[in-house]
Amino acid sequence: MNAPSDRPPLHPDLAEVLASRFGSRFSTSAAVRLHHGKDESTYPPMPPDAVVFAESTEEVAAAVALCHRFRTPVIAFGTGTSLEGHLLAVQGGVCIDLSAMNSVVAVRTEDLDATIQCGVTRKALNAALNGTGLFFPIDPGADASLGGMAATRASGTNAVRYGTMRENVLGMTVVLPDGRILKTGGRARKSAAGYDLTRLMVGSEGTLGIITELTVRLYPVPEAISSAVCAFPSLAAAVRTVIQTIQLGIPVARIELLDALAITAINRHSRTSLREAPTLFFEFHGSPSGVKEQAQTVQDIVTEQEGRDFEWATRPEDRSRLWQARHDAYYAGLGLKPGCRALTTDVCVPISRLADCVAETFTDLDAAAADLQGPLVGHVGDGNFHIMLLTDPEKPDDLARAKDFAARLARRAIRMDGTCTGEHGIGIGKQPYMSLEHGDVAIDLMRAIKHAIDPENILNPGKILPQQ
Repeated sequence: MNAPSDRPPLHPDLAEVLASRFGSRFSTSAAVRLHHGKDESTYPPMPPDAVVFAESTEEVAAAVALCHRFRTPVIAFGTGTSLEGHLLAVQGGVCIDLSAMNSVVAVRTEDLDATIQCGVTRKALNAALNGTGLFFPIDPGADASLGGMAATRASGTNAVRYGTMRENVLGMTVVLPDGRILKTGGRARKSAAGYDLTRLMVGSEGTLGIITELTVRLYPVPEAISSAVCAFPSLAAAVRTVIQTIQLGIPVARIELLDALAITAINRHSRTSLREAPTLFFEFHGSPSGVKEQAQTVQDIVTEQEGRDFEWATRPEDRSRLWQARHDAYYAGLGLKPGCRALTTDVCVPISRLADCVAETFTDLDAAAADLQGPLVGHVGDGNFHIMLLTDPEKPDDLARAKDFAARLARRAIRMDGTCTGEHGIGIGKQPYMSLEHGDVAIDLMRAIKHAIDPENILNPGKILPQQ
């Protein structure tokens, strides 16, 4: 877990000046470094050489400028919930922990927006909005920081109705690789003024700049909210229900698919008593009459597909319990194989190809080794689903089989005009599919943008772009 012997150590002069500048908020402790060198992925820890705990945009800029002077890599750290090795220090360097930058700067109820520091988590933002009649809908499951969610272009359960971070970030403050501070976007709901630098930074995974502040869209809390859960005789029937619901234009807020194995895991972990069969979770937002109409139309589709046990959850506490069980699916899945790690795929395909992609994927999974377990959970309303491949860290062959399966799944999604990653991002995990998905011309342009902004390649090096 220590830095590889062939990696140059942190320059002593840089360590000295950072220690002088940040005092006790600069650390080279092995335990602190290890904490900042691992995430939720299956990759082994890759700790940075040092950690700086920043408390303002100006402090981030100062630390980055110093690292730029010494040509030292810089990696931003939010909550550590990434799944593709985004924050691993593959070339060493300095990690900047942004978690203390957790202030809600302003909430503007009349304009339905808020300005926040990057370390604010989605749950903290919604807690701060309590009583305003507004909420922030992007919900990737983990209580991630908003800066990290913007950096990875996160989405989650509500994306089918409210979109992803790409659609919900109006502007941001970003520290560039040389320490300059960039302001992008604004608070207007549209602009035709020049290049869209906000969208360039959203999804850049810390390779072009470090996001320190964001202005995000807010939405009125719906007048009526109703959730439902329904089991199906087969995975195919559940997927057909999803496709018909979306193609009919029913404005569902959430529609989540879990296979029988995922439901088994949730029942054990969350002490629920759901039927252990392919299951859809629904949520409807709107006026009381609108919600009733949406729900009735969906229930008619469910009946046609032989769905059963259609159960409603209209009380807030029942809805919270239902969706908490869904959000616990990742940790519930880990419980199926104690001591395992999870390699989680996240392909996304056009809704018309969802049934084909799911069917081919399970045929592939059935043909794989008998001990390769992979519960399915998915934000299927927008064609996105996850296979959670459980691997034993003590068995290298186990992980190799999982990676082979994940590679076939990524290529399958791309072949179906989809993407290898609907929401987790590239990191180091999905670099091999970038050229296949985008083509060499696009990759060359991405490299040119990276070089123009970060010619010394100090910001999160070794991520996103395929290795040359």
